[in-house]
Amino acid sequence: MVEGIKNAFRRIGQLFGRREQPAAEATAAEPTAAEPTAAEATAAEPAAAAARQGTAGDMIAQARKSLGMSGRPNTITREYAGRHGSEFLKASWCDMGITYWARHSDNAKAVLPAGDRAYTVWHAEDFQKIKRWYSGTTANVNKAKPGDIVFFDWGSTNSVGAIDHVGIVEKALGNGRVQTIEANTSDSVRRRVRSSSVIAGYGRPDYSGSTSNWTETIVDKLPTLKHGAKGEHVESLQGLLMARSHPEIKIDGTFGDSTEKAVKAVQRWGGVSDDGVVGPSTWPVLLRVH
Repeated sequence: MVEGIKNAFRRIGQLFGRREQPAAEATAAEPTAAEPTAAEATAAEPAAAAARQGTAGDMIAQARKSLGMSGRPNTITREYAGRHGSEFLKASWCDMGITYWARHSDNAKAVLPAGDRAYTVWHAEDFQKIKRWYSGTTANVNKAKPGDIVFFDWGSTNSVGAIDHVGIVEKALGNGRVQTIEANTSDSVRRRVRSSSVIAGYGRPDYSGSTSNWTETIVDKLPTLKHGAKGEHVESLQGLLMARSHPEIKIDGTFGDSTEKAVKAVQRWGGVSDDGVVGPSTWPVLLRVH
């Protein structure tokens, strides 16, 4: 089994022209519930706090710490007002929440490309200016990733100038839906499920700097696999599944029922659509660069 896993990593390493660098093996079975478990939240925290450019996981973990906060003034509005004036103590605070989570997860540079924001329209425009903006079509929402900053227009347009509200994507649910964490929703921090009908668009922070470039290159080179596929790439997939706490998988190069079942479990754990198809949204979960 161990040799099979090593071979899988070796084949993938050869495919994208980098030295083999296996991701850390999972130590627990993937949860299937919509709400992340404590173990999953802990896994999102950085392994080393030394070189501090934050990650999407850091940003989400920080947002989770604020769940249940309500009323104003509160910790978030007080900190923002301390830098920008007392008029923000009782102002609408959805984007102040994003600012707070970014600053407390070492993600200010990635999430706040033009500095602190309390006004959602300006924040969305910041992402447009650096070419990291995606309009809120259903097709684009299906490509959203945990850590994306998602902007809402209750008037159901994709117009940046009409944006009313903002949150962070915690999970991509498929079918044009995302699970979010939002500040100032019913004057509190809560989880919500939102559909593309009210999503004006989202900004994608460059959480990992230049690292994101090579991970995107990796995924671009990997094939899309689904039930019935055969060959070396399926063997690589099966090796990764074994490394992700699925010892029931056999490396036989055939994408059958057991492989599909394991893929769906990993997809649910990773917060991507559990359609059983291994493509651009699932490979990063398997490779732990999600």
